[in-house]
Amino acid sequence: MIYTVTLNPALDKTVEIPSLTADRVNRITSVRTDPGGKGINVSKVIQKLGSESTAAGILGGDTGRAISRALKAMGIRTGFWFAEGETRTNLKIIDPVNHTNTDLNEPGLMVSEEILDGLLQELILKIHEGDIVVLSGSLPKGAPKDTYGVWVRACKKAGAKVFLDADGELLQAGMEAAPYLIKPNDHELCALLGKNLETVEELEAAAHSLMEQYGIEKVVISMGSKGALYVTGEGTIYAKGLKVTVGSTVGAGDSVVGALAVAEEAGKGLEDTVRLSMASGAANVMCSGTQAAEYETVTKLIPKVEFLRLGNC
Repeated sequence: MIYTVTLNPALDKTVEIPSLTADRVNRITSVRTDPGGKGINVSKVIQKLGSESTAAGILGGDTGRAISRALKAMGIRTGFWFAEGETRTNLKIIDPVNHTNTDLNEPGLMVSEEILDGLLQELILKIHEGDIVVLSGSLPKGAPKDTYGVWVRACKKAGAKVFLDADGELLQAGMEAAPYLIKPNDHELCALLGKNLETVEELEAAAHSLMEQYGIEKVVISMGSKGALYVTGEGTIYAKGLKVTVGSTVGAGDSVVGALAVAEEAGKGLEDTVRLSMASGAANVMCSGTQAAEYETVTKLIPKVEFLRLGNC
């Protein structure tokens, strides 16, 4: 079983505003809402790829209940705890004229350590050896900065493979507990290490350094339109970005993580994992909002994925 954890979910409201301009009245031409937050986005992708997951996290108020109902309507299992207050609403602004995507994210709920610990203990009781737990996204107000480190250790102890998709000090804290896989983007990795990494070779070397230092088994570095780098014990692959019509780039990285989890659960090799995750990322870029692409769209893109092995792989 795959479990996704979203400690700071959101209702994603995506609007299109052609020629968005500051200090003037802007007209919205289309609107859609989706249950969101990085882990929830991962669960939506997993469901579209034909696998199952349980989406866990912390919700609040009418917005939280709306998110829970929407996920259940999609056929996604849920395991949320409710806290006082209202789950945040995030605004995603797409400008199709200037080809920009702007996110305006609210801070989210204030959450007690008691609720965090209760959710964690409930999750641990469900985990079986070999399950996958995806920890991703920001933390709610009130959560300790080492929350991901605590959760990685606990889930590993219960027998799970932990995928971590976070940035900054949250990623740092999680890495110290040696998750199975991390998925930073190139900018996040540069910020984490405090230096510019401009070539694929530099990114690969940085990934190997983190694997050796922290005991991480796999590092996947997303690079936007330039593609992605997959660094594992099986070898290193650089995959080129697929050229597709862009609907929204929001959630593209989450779709890659969802495909990585599905591939890991199915025992796919590195090359098949690369094909599935790159196709999933591109397919979701073609969608509006943070909806997940249909499986048929993903399968049509799989043959178009181009990649090459690096080094002596």
